[in-house]
Amino acid sequence: MVAQPSKRAIVAMSGGVDSSVVAALLHEQGYDVVGITLQLYDHGQAVQKTKACCAGQDIQDAKAVADRIGFPHYTLDYESRFRQQVIDDFADSYVRGETPIPCIRCNQTVKFRDLLQVARDLSGDFLATGHYVQRIDTEGEISMHRGADHTKDQSYFLFATTPAQLSFLRFPLGGISKADTRAMAKRYGLPVAEKPDSQDICFVPDGRYGDLVKKLRPESILAGSIVHVDGRVLGQHGGIINFTVGQRRGLNIGGGDILYVIRLDPDTRSVVVGPKEALARQSVFLNGVNWLGASETPQRIEAKCRYSQDTAPATLTFQEDGKATVTFDDAQYGIAPGQACVFYQGSRVLGGGWIYESA
Repeated sequence: MVAQPSKRAIVAMSGGVDSSVVAALLHEQGYDVVGITLQLYDHGQAVQKTKACCAGQDIQDAKAVADRIGFPHYTLDYESRFRQQVIDDFADSYVRGETPIPCIRCNQTVKFRDLLQVARDLSGDFLATGHYVQRIDTEGEISMHRGADHTKDQSYFLFATTPAQLSFLRFPLGGISKADTRAMAKRYGLPVAEKPDSQDICFVPDGRYGDLVKKLRPESILAGSIVHVDGRVLGQHGGIINFTVGQRRGLNIGGGDILYVIRLDPDTRSVVVGPKEALARQSVFLNGVNWLGASETPQRIEAKCRYSQDTAPATLTFQEDGKATVTFDDAQYGIAPGQACVFYQGSRVLGGGWIYESA
């Protein structure tokens, strides 16, 4: 379907193949395309990275795509906002003994709040991204669904998208596979057609998040004890930021039984370890719940508490002040404060919340 000439599409371009194909596709369909790339962290350092989004080379790649297709492209300096809303929150979360997900925070703040407002200021009719998630409009009722390519589905990272934001967003790749996207990039002759996908957290070189936290919060790197769930002190550690719930390797406490990190206690600076069965949790308690369903009543759902997990049947119960409880039919493992629990009903995304406790 050819777009009306008056329709302006603002495209969030990370410099990767996905958002580049979105821009080329909408241009081909007749939209008045404007590409926007956000510079999110130090430009000099970012140039050295080859597999991260919103870095120096990626900005150049996005501009090259715009020049190749023939639409305007702008770069916005969001470094200060990104530092305050994402990186600082990331560091503080680890200090609190949590396991943060900065990609969700970035979508929730910088991209789907601040950038969306920029799109409106540019008289855009919608903001399009390269996320693999589907937006379905059924007689005026707009809902979010998993991407058709389940190996690339990114709905977990978009659970905090509000209904108002969803009405203004478009996800042109939600119904196709990554292989199809690559094929389209070649057909359009895009210079990023063979570019590798982004890996790890964009602002953490080589995935060594502990080094970043030490740099940003050096006063919080305090030694403590590694304690068995039965109370025995098994060893010492150099800071709880180096551990996550469910971790098995790198405990450095010698041989014996296989042990996992069960929980982190920032008050006593303790890393509590135990057997795998000690990780089992039946219920998770959430705050900051975002709801995309019809009515807030107790209901049956499917949910997952990590991106890489499969969904599991559960019961969702709403509480006051944006809180909720999810009780799984079967015990779940490796649930960590700071992670997200996302709700589904079939392919539809019903929302989610942030885990602050489990039992």
